[in-house]
Amino acid sequence: MAQHKRPTAQAGSTVERTGADLRVSLSGDWSSSNAEACESEAERILAASTGARAVALDLGAIVRLDTLGVWVISRLCHEVRQRGGSARLDQVQPTHRILFEEIQYRPLPDTRRKGDYIAIDLLADIGKAMVDSYRDLVSGISFLGAFVSSLAVILTGRSRFRIASLVAQLERVALRSVPIIILISVLVGGIIAQQSVFQMRAFGTVHFVADLLGVLVLRELAVLITSIMIAGRTGSSFTAELGSMKMREEIDALRTMGRDPVEILVVPRIVALLIGMPLLTFISSMAMLVGGGLVTVIYGGVSPEIFLSRLQNGIGVNTFVVGMVKAPFMALVIGVIACIEGFAVQGSAESLGTRTTASVVKAIFMVIVVDGLFAMFFATIRY
Repeated sequence: MAQHKRPTAQAGSTVERTGADLRVSLSGDWSSSNAEACESEAERILAASTGARAVALDLGAIVRLDTLGVWVISRLCHEVRQRGGSARLDQVQPTHRILFEEIQYRPLPDTRRKGDYIAIDLLADIGKAMVDSYRDLVSGISFLGAFVSSLAVILTGRSRFRIASLVAQLERVALRSVPIIILISVLVGGIIAQQSVFQMRAFGTVHFVADLLGVLVLRELAVLITSIMIAGRTGSSFTAELGSMKMREEIDALRTMGRDPVEILVVPRIVALLIGMPLLTFISSMAMLVGGGLVTVIYGGVSPEIFLSRLQNGIGVNTFVVGMVKAPFMALVIGVIACIEGFAVQGSAESLGTRTTASVVKAIFMVIVVDGLFAMFFATIRY
């Protein structure tokens, strides 16, 4: 029997109950222009369906239906099912069926506030960081393998190496980095010498500053400062360039043309770093020694002859070799991390900025870790 009926221009419904089954005929305008009436009808139908085992919604008399009406009807079916009944749609017009196929009501997730357990949250964050570190390690090893494979293809003559690209990258990596490397190195060398003179003056051993400066600079500081500067300057540049190419789909275009992006984009950059890093490390070492020597002579009152004599006696070939051996490994770490982060950029400017920041942070962290590993290795073999 009919419970209520509205004019066709409004959202209307006719409810018929047969035992435990309910049949509802919808009619009129079920669109956003009639949103309040649609909501009211849905509430009445839901109230009438209390205790019903099955609800059939006849949509044949609906005059107008848009996404809002579909969403309201879909929500009504969901709430009927939530009460333990079944719901189906009958007499759906072909044009309306397309809407129902594309639009479905989805309940919002439970947003109940969780209890604040600082210890558990801290452990969860640590666990997530460990998992992310493991994934970064795996992706780094995989990318390193791809680089070595592409380099082997070039060295065996199966692909032509682009000398012009290497020269252009060398200019950017090495030549244009020389002024800032010299400036920073001179200042750092002067600061170390000044502090050393200040501390050793109390013991009357100012001339030993040359020994300390020579060993510290050649073994550790020169390569470390150079690596950090290159990670911030060149590594971020590599990530931004490759990320921009990824956003403009230039890398996908290379793959479409059957070219290997690692061979074309990555190999010249990392090879340029492998060549340029030892050269920059040597320049940084000399600049630090010059800056430290000037401060020692001027501020510490040590004659140039004594400084050079102590410097010559305090360092050996092994001291110089230790610092130079580290340089290619630092370059490889910086290059691999920068290129990985560049290829990981998604299609937004926010992703580009995030990946560039991550490239610099990860590269500096790994540079320090690698330097520590080398320090322990050389201390173990007493070199």
